[in-house]
Amino acid sequence: MTTAVEWIKFIAGAIFLLAGLAIFMLEIIGVFRFKYVLNRMHAAAMGDTFGIGCSLIGLILMNGFNFTSLKLFLVIVFLWFSSPVSSHLIARLEVATDEEPDRHYKKASKLVSKNALLSSPSETEFHKE
Repeated sequence: MTTAVEWIKFIAGAIFLLAGLAIFMLEIIGVFRFKYVLNRMHAAAMGDTFGIGCSLIGLILMNGFNFTSLKLFLVIVFLWFSSPVSSHLIARLEVATDEEPDRHYKKASKLVSKNALLSSPSETEFHKE
C-alpha cells in the first residue's frame, strides 16, 4: 500500500516538475520573441513566478511532508511576494525613463478625443437614485 502512495507522490511530483520546466521554456521563448522591454519583462516575471511555484511544489511532493517541505513552501511564498513587486518597480522605472514614449505606447489623450466625450454625456454623468 505504501509503495502505491509513494509512486503516486512521485508521479505527481514529476508532473509538477515537468510543468515547471515547460513554463520556463515558454518564458525563454517569450523573452527572446518580444521586442519591447515591458513585454519581455512581463513574460519573464510571469514565467518565473509560476514556473518556480510548480517546480517547488513538485519537489515538495517528491520529498514528502517534513521540515524541508516547509522551507520550500516558504521559498515559494517569498518568491510570490518579491517577484511581482520587483517587476513592477522595474517596469515603472522603464516607463519613467523611456526616451521614446510615443514609439512604444499611446497616451490616453491621443486615444480619446474631446468630441467623443462631448457626444456621449450620459456615459460620464453620475446617475442619482
